[in-house]
Amino acid sequence: MPDDPVVRFGLAGAYLDAGKPENAADEYREAIRLKPDYSAAHRGLGRALERAGQLAEARVAYQQGLEVATRTGDLQTGKEIEVFLRRLEKAAGLP
Repeated sequence: MPDDPVVRFGLAGAYLDAGKPENAADEYREAIRLKPDYSAAHRGLGRALERAGQLAEARVAYQQGLEVATRTGDLQTGKEIEVFLRRLEKAAGLP
């Protein structure tokens, strides 16, 4: 598998679409390892973990993604992550 975060991100999305959130999470993690400031990969990791029922981990991934998006100026991804994070916290009854 190539060490290209964009390829890993694409593979993760395919796994997520195929209903394999655990595999997707692994690929999103690898994309983040290769490019730590890849805010969209953090967002994807949160989504994958949420679908896998790992809500606390998803919350952390979203929070980290929001920090990255803010730091890098990725406003669109930051806004998307805020929406996903609020929805997760509301559904899980988290403060």
